[in-house]
Amino acid sequence: MTQATDERLRRWRLILGGQQADGTGMALSGNDAGMDAALQALYKDGDDEGDRNGPKSKRGGLGNSAPNVARWLGDIRKYFPSSVVRVMQQDALERLNLRQMLLEPEMLEAVEPDVHLVANLLALNSVLPSKTKDTARQVVRKVVEEIERKLANPLRQAIQGSLNRAIRNNRPRHNEIDWSRTIRANLKNYQPDYRTIIPERLVGYGRKRSALRDIILCVDQSGSMASSVVYAGIFGAVMASLPAVRTRVVVFDTAVVDLTDDLSDPVELLFGTQLGGGTDINRALAYCEGLVQQPQDTIFVLISDLYEGGNRTEMLKRAANLAGSGVKMIALLALSDDGAPSYDHTTAAALAELGVPAFACTPDLFPDLMAAAISKQDMNVWAAANDIKTAAIVGEK
Repeated sequence: MTQATDERLRRWRLILGGQQADGTGMALSGNDAGMDAALQALYKDGDDEGDRNGPKSKRGGLGNSAPNVARWLGDIRKYFPSSVVRVMQQDALERLNLRQMLLEPEMLEAVEPDVHLVANLLALNSVLPSKTKDTARQVVRKVVEEIERKLANPLRQAIQGSLNRAIRNNRPRHNEIDWSRTIRANLKNYQPDYRTIIPERLVGYGRKRSALRDIILCVDQSGSMASSVVYAGIFGAVMASLPAVRTRVVVFDTAVVDLTDDLSDPVELLFGTQLGGGTDINRALAYCEGLVQQPQDTIFVLISDLYEGGNRTEMLKRAANLAGSGVKMIALLALSDDGAPSYDHTTAAALAELGVPAFACTPDLFPDLMAAAISKQDMNVWAAANDIKTAAIVGEK
């Protein structure tokens, strides 16, 4: 057999898992054997029938022993890249019911930190033993710092750039004129005979408010929104570091909690959430209405799948009041990389009729979204330009 044929058979052998019907006749050794054992431990068919992705119920070969699981976690980090390790960890949590294992600090030290792991830790926060809490916080902080390294600067730059454009003052009063910039802008109008510059265009300092925009992130912390909660908390903390915007973060289930005081430390903020429980969007909007001081300069981002467990009619009335007052309101159905979200299409369409666009957004697009909102762009146009599908108004095809 040729080298190319051997490689194809090797790959098929790893995919098929070595059951009697795999048909490859290929024996594995070395790292390949280790990779195969790690895959078998998680994806082995309990009845030795079918393939790894078949419809039958599967069970892994890890058992319920913490040392076995920790050893397996170390193996998969040895054999697979981080992106694959994260998928396998998530599969292990779901297929083998290993959430209880996360209560052990030794387990947390072995896992590959990612957003889904953070979400699981936040959900388990109330039952984490004291010996595990410090390790859990270290894991969460590592993920937070990784996301901040990737997305904090783009968010700051996007917001600051939009604010600078928004506050340009080209018709200043006499006491608002920035003479240095005005002179530079009119050097072409220098009149040598009079030894002076004709200030054809005046440049002003702009407004003096300490916060040029108020941003309210209102985040649904029901279990289905776990990844969105993590990203929203981190983005909220980054925006809070910008003096030109005043940022608030409010989370809700059937109760409402204002986490604004924790924005200086996103890890503390995240541990202030409580994933799971019901959903009362109406109550959350009622609280946030009281936070609005400058409607025309307020951006209100509701991050929720819109499955309302409270009074839906009152919720829509409050949304209409917010949008009608001049608040720029956006409904984010998800803020995550988890793919197309499940959401209440009827409520999303009702919000769209009120002029509140509803769509999902990935974390890497969130900085540009906020820049567009600050610049008071049409968010439906922005979404279309970024190939994002918005919720349709009732009656539209």
